[in-house]
Amino acid sequence: MKRFGWHQASQALMIAGSILLPIFPAQALEFTADQITKINGRSHKSNIYYRDSMWRIEHHTMGPVNVSIVRKDKQVVWLLLSRIKHFKTLAYNAEQELRVTETLPGEISREEIGQEVREGHPTVLYEVTTKQGEQVDAYYQWVATDIHFPMKLAKKDGSWIMEYQHVKMRSVPDSLFNLPLNFQPLEEFNKPQTPEPPAPGM
Repeated sequence: MKRFGWHQASQALMIAGSILLPIFPAQALEFTADQITKINGRSHKSNIYYRDSMWRIEHHTMGPVNVSIVRKDKQVVWLLLSRIKHFKTLAYNAEQELRVTETLPGEISREEIGQEVREGHPTVLYEVTTKQGEQVDAYYQWVATDIHFPMKLAKKDGSWIMEYQHVKMRSVPDSLFNLPLNFQPLEEFNKPQTPEPPAPGM
């Protein structure tokens, strides 16, 4: 039986969230948006449904996993394989946290360098410097002043860019963060079949 590329699926999930820096989500934040991530010129697009300690990522990339449900409250991640109606359970990792706050962890300086309108929202463009241990990084961050939301974040060297589009602050139904009732654990799907007992005299 063909084995699914869980390593690649986990990498895609991390790309759809945070690459290096864990973020603590804002309180009472609930929204839907498209997320565009570019790493070294390669783009990844996802649909995001977010509510505080849980979020759903609908991937646009080709692969067995087309939906990821992150339940920080339960410390688990469910990878859904809709084609075969199965799911894989992984442990939650802080690197999967989405970047949805105005302040970056390890931030040591912030300088306003401009203003512009993005997706109809007035935004302030900042140059932000962070320090994690001995590592110092510089970012550009576009923060929407009307909804207090980071619309775009980019490393200053251009190697990594994450942007939210079509952001809508609205309630998200509980059903999006729960496992579909008719999905089975992939472990059951991968179990070897019990061999039939040998015939008498064999």
